[in-house]
Amino acid sequence: MFRLIRRFALLVIAASALFAMMPSAARDLPPAPAGLGRGVRGVIHVHTMRSDGTGSVEEVTRATAAAGLQFVIVTDHGDGTRAPDLPDYRNGVLYIDAVEISTQDGHVVALDLPKTPYPLAGEGRDVVDDIHRLGGFAIAAHPGSPKPELRWTAWDAPVDGIEWLNADSEWREERPWTLARALVTYPFRPPQALALLLDHPEPVIRRWDELSQQRRVVGVAAADAHARVGIRSLGEPYDSAGSLHFPSYATSFREFSIALPNVQLTGVAAADARRVLDAIRAGAVYSTIDALAGPAAFRVTATSGSNTATMGETLALAGPVHVRVEAQAPDDARITLFRNGVTVANAQGTRLEQDAPAEWAIYRAEVALPGAPGAPAIPWMVSNPIYFGNSDRPVTLTRSVPRTFTTLYDGGTPRGWTVEKSAASDAAIDVIGALTGTQLLLRFAISGAPADSPYAAFVMPATASIALHDRLVFTARAGRPMRLSVQLRAPGGQAERWHRSVYLDEMPRSIEILFNDFRPLGTTTSALPVLSKIDSVLFVVDTVNTKSGSNGQIQIDDIKYAK
Repeated sequence: MFRLIRRFALLVIAASALFAMMPSAARDLPPAPAGLGRGVRGVIHVHTMRSDGTGSVEEVTRATAAAGLQFVIVTDHGDGTRAPDLPDYRNGVLYIDAVEISTQDGHVVALDLPKTPYPLAGEGRDVVDDIHRLGGFAIAAHPGSPKPELRWTAWDAPVDGIEWLNADSEWREERPWTLARALVTYPFRPPQALALLLDHPEPVIRRWDELSQQRRVVGVAAADAHARVGIRSLGEPYDSAGSLHFPSYATSFREFSIALPNVQLTGVAAADARRVLDAIRAGAVYSTIDALAGPAAFRVTATSGSNTATMGETLALAGPVHVRVEAQAPDDARITLFRNGVTVANAQGTRLEQDAPAEWAIYRAEVALPGAPGAPAIPWMVSNPIYFGNSDRPVTLTRSVPRTFTTLYDGGTPRGWTVEKSAASDAAIDVIGALTGTQLLLRFAISGAPADSPYAAFVMPATASIALHDRLVFTARAGRPMRLSVQLRAPGGQAERWHRSVYLDEMPRSIEILFNDFRPLGTTTSALPVLSKIDSVLFVVDTVNTKSGSNGQIQIDDIKYAK
């Protein structure tokens, strides 16, 4: 009898502990105010078995439908050279194929990117430049990740968007107790258990606010769903040693979503995908933590005279400004209005009204629910900005025009040039005719295993006068679109190098590279090249942006130092 009582007592204690740990269920919402619609909802940043996810596209779209969403944007890891699938309706869900690209400065999600003519990789600024050149839209992925190789750091690159929330980053930041609580309660309330891992990513949102004061930057909540956790690495989805299919795609998709309030789908996949991508590009999107409550309608509008603007739009100033925030929210919800990242107004309930000065600024809103997880607590809904005045704040860029030059090559036989290459690669320098005389033809064939680091380098001796200048100028074209790594090398056993990648294609173009734009290649004793120590200028083709097995040619002429 005593044993039975003790077991019962332990059972009661365990049940009480479980009850205390249990997150609250998603709250019911009142009907949306008249005229306030949700549009369509979906999820962005999802991985399938084509990269490091566990499910097929078919399984992902089925999970999207089960979560009550209308679209999914799949972003498998890649370099852009795989042609994206055409938009399609699968399991009643609009499927849009995109890509997540790894760079030296973290990961970037590229939407609307066609098949690329060469692998996109290398420095973040170069990858963003390539994405833009090809018509794509670049979103800085997991910028708050504790894992350095994932975290986007190239803030000098003009990214178009930012993941203000990323589920992969959020769980990595949590303490063991919170992770344990989420794991124990997951079988009972899966989306709410995942939401326990969320908090207010203040550094990332602060960065977003700062960037938005310089140009349009769209914020999205990104699922980064893999439907797997590593066994050996205690949750790491990138662990190839073994994993559990947990949390499921459907559960991840029920945790939070993005909504496009102005989009209506027609069932025609290509046209609907265009509507979805255009809405994201325009910033006509808001994020909702559905595990707390939802789906919910949300609208931010601003008026000035007869002009009106909503999320992602520019408000033409024509007198006093009035801002209105409306939300399908419970009475205890708290709405906060931000101006240039600083709180300017708060209200409880479903509406906030605020007068604002008729001057340049960006305004966005958040809605919070009491008892939300995190310290500080995760906001329930987050809008994109409205831009008062010009959509882009005027920025004065100063780039001096070179006035002095030292010619290094302007036709004829090159002096002192040599070729360096990996064992299986080949390279040659020829002098060919040009309209104004002669120019150099650099021929290359890249071959070998990845471990061999295949490359071909065309080496020009530097002169002492390099230290008297601030840039390198030359004219070049290539047989097809490609990237060329221009490098400065210092002598010595370690042969320190700094590099800058440039884009070339069939059209001759003048290239101008400031020496201050060169970045270290490997370990160097200084962040910038010490020009007095440079003995060689290299024009390098390697497998960062050229596939092994490729060959081609580059025409180059009129090489100068300039200042």
